Amino acid sequence: MDLKELPSNVGDDKISEETNILISSLPSHTDFQGKKLCNYQGCWYNYTTLQGVLNFQAGFKPQDTDIILASYPKSGTTWLKALTVALMERSKNQSFDHHPLLSNGPHGLVPFLELHVYRESSSPNLAKFSSLPRLFSTHMPLHAMHETLKDSPCKIVYLCRDVKDTLISWWFFRSAIHKMEPTRSLLEAMFEAFCNGTIYYGPIWEYVLSYWRRSLEDPKQVLFMRYEEMKEEPRGQIKRLAEFLGCPFTKEEEDNGLVDEILEFCSLRNLSGLEVNKIKIFNKMDRKIFFRKGEVGDWKNYLTPEMENKLDMIIQEKLQGSGLKF
Repeated sequence: MDLKELPSNVGDDKISEETNILISSLPSHTDFQGKKLCNYQGCWYNYTTLQGVLNFQAGFKPQDTDIILASYPKSGTTWLKALTVALMERSKNQSFDHHPLLSNGPHGLVPFLELHVYRESSSPNLAKFSSLPRLFSTHMPLHAMHETLKDSPCKIVYLCRDVKDTLISWWFFRSAIHKMEPTRSLLEAMFEAFCNGTIYYGPIWEYVLSYWRRSLEDPKQVLFMRYEEMKEEPRGQIKRLAEFLGCPFTKEEEDNGLVDEILEFCSLRNLSGLEVNKIKIFNKMDRKIFFRKGEVGDWKNYLTPEMENKLDMIIQEKLQGSGLKF
């Protein structure tokens, strides 16, 4: 997403008969905005997203060089995509004057597997991904991709963000999509959905754990990154990302200031100011809504101490024994 969280059941005519039969057998739930969700393999999806997940599971054929960028919605997805594109493109573009990010946004350059590429078909035309490595993104938990990727060495980068900041970012995002004020009542409803796990792509703790555990088992395939660490130590984290992707910075690049140039080019301030992200529409949404504050700790301006403590206690309990802490 950070995309199809919206009008959840729009396009149900594209749901296959087999999927409709499956949906009728799955646990169901109506969310805080009246959208229907169903639980498939332990994760809550709306119907159109579920169709995309099933299409992906049935038709995706990974290549060894594929790179998949994963994140829970509103966890720094746009930033991760921009940084990865800039890292992979730097061998082709010695300057930023004609960079792909100037003519297309991060979500257009790195499309979501289940929300875009496989949304309508299990055999989409992948001709535009002829250059290697192929870059994809997803909001699916890792266990939803396990069978499809189990024999593939393709790399997965997972970006984790503090749950409370994720909630606030999502609250503002959904309000912007529906062109309404971010009301307190909506925030409280979303908060309760986060707490009980019946949120789109939730429960968030199961989601995060799927990537965390795999990153411990196979750190060469799954890189677990934290949004807060990227904000606190961007140079070290982007070098870590480049190393994992197999395109580490050379000493000459570092000496010439390329690390800082990429960080500046992919900064929220710069990306949000690019003409392509001001005027173009992406999936019927203004691209500018993908850029807000990007701050760490913004939740403190909106959550009450009681809400903070409740969510913290739930997450602590659910992650207990995993070695992962927020």
